[in-house]
This record gives sequence, structure tokens and C-alpha cells, in this order.
Amino acid sequence: MNQVINPVYRKRLFVHRVGIALSVAAMSLGLAFLVWILATLLFKGFGALSMAMFTQTTPAPGSEGGGLLNAIVGSLMLVGLSTLISTPIGILAGIYLAEYGDENKVAHLTRFVTDIMLSAPSIVIGLFVYAMYVANVKHFSGYAGTIALALIAVPVVVRTTDNMLRLVPNSLLEAAFALGAPRWKVALLVRLRAVKAGVVTGVLLALARISGETAPLLFTALNNQFFSADMNRPLANLPVVIYQFAMSPYDNWRSLAWGGALLVTFSVLALNILSRTVFHQRTPN
Repeated sequence: MNQVINPVYRKRLFVHRVGIALSVAAMSLGLAFLVWILATLLFKGFGALSMAMFTQTTPAPGSEGGGLLNAIVGSLMLVGLSTLISTPIGILAGIYLAEYGDENKVAHLTRFVTDIMLSAPSIVIGLFVYAMYVANVKHFSGYAGTIALALIAVPVVVRTTDNMLRLVPNSLLEAAFALGAPRWKVALLVRLRAVKAGVVTGVLLALARISGETAPLLFTALNNQFFSADMNRPLANLPVVIYQFAMSPYDNWRSLAWGGALLVTFSVLALNILSRTVFHQRTPN
């Protein structure tokens, strides 16, 4: 005996199948373009890798050879100093929001500003640092680039720390308070320790976020063709070098741009994999 299918059920099933088909098509299209981009990057990027890339500085226009030593060192300095600045500020602000976020207006304002900075285009932050710092000191510098990158990284650390601390069970906090521990000690030695893996994840995600930023550095650190470790002068960095070399008419410059893009891509990929691994190793129960 054949069952009569409800027309409403039949319509819902049709809509469901159409939605699934469109979702799979969109995913397939996105993956196809991603594979295409990665394949092109790997093909041209690996062809540009050489020992000279890591031992020589960026070449002058029209000259042969050259490498990215000054850009690699400059990027490490910028990202490293930005991380050192943004990590303690972001973690302390996240602890403050988790502890007092529901009790005063300052915490609500801090969370609101953090959300705005998370969605703000990086070029806007670069222009802000240019207007507030570079325009006053009359020159580009590594310090300006560090400030811009730190402003991008801080809200990522703040939001991740805040969210992770709110996952700590209240029973654990109540047990610590029952033993007579003060609130600051519970926040630092109990609550923060319970989610330290998640906080580290936030720091790594912020590090990955700022590693490939180009727009803010165009208005702050700019570039330097020569090797320099002076943070008070224009500083070479991989994102800006890639941007400039990719548009150049010189073959060796474009080759170095592909190699630099490969380095940045694999660095960000490694940081994301590391953050996911750390996050899954320990999560609060």
C-alpha cells in the first residue's frame, strides 16, 4: 500500500535538498579557487626559494640576484615587539572584562570599543597611527609600525581571553573563594590557569593576524632597501616588499615576491595549526 506524502513535508524536503545543493556548490567553488591559489603559490613560490633569499638583502632596481634578509628580520622585529606589547595588555583587559564586565559601565564601554576595533579595517588603523605619530615625528619608523600592529592584535587577545575565562565553571571559582582566596588571586591563579591554553590560542591567532598585514605598514614602517635594525627609521618588512615587488617590471623582484608570499603563507598556516593544536589539548570542563 503506497503512503501519501504530505504536501507540506514534500515542499520542506525539496527546499532542504536545494539548500544542501547550493551549500555544496558554494563550498566546492570556494575550495576550487583556494586550491588554484595555493597551487599557483606553491609552484611559483618554491621556484623562488634559494639560500640567497635568506642571506642577501633586497636588490636595487635593475640589479640581479638579491634576497629578503632585511625584510624577514624587519618583519620578525615588528611582529615580535607588537606581540610583546599587545599580549599583556590584551590578557589584563580580558581578565578585567571577565571579572567586572557585568558590574560597571567602563567594562561595557571597553567591550564595545574592542568589538569596533575587531571589525575596523586595518588601513584605518594605519591612517590613525600615521596622523597621531608619523605626522608629528615627520618620518616613518618601525615604532610606528609596531604601534599599528599592536592596535590590531590587542582586541583579538582581549576578546579571546574574555570568552575563555567565562567558560570556567562557577563551582571552581566558588571553591577557591570558600578557601579564603582573594578575588585577584582567584582570577590569576585559578581562573586564568584553567584556560591558559585558550589564552595562548588567542595570542597565536593575533600573531597570525598581524603577520601578513600590509596596509597599516604602508603608512607607518614603510620600507627600507638596506638592512637596518633601527626601529626609529623606516624598516623593511615582508608584506610591503611583496606588495612593491609584485608590481615591479623586474623578473627577479617578482620572483622574490612569490617567495616572500610563500614564507608568509606558511608562517600564518603554521601559527593557525599550532593554535588549534594547543586549543584542543586542554579545554575547561
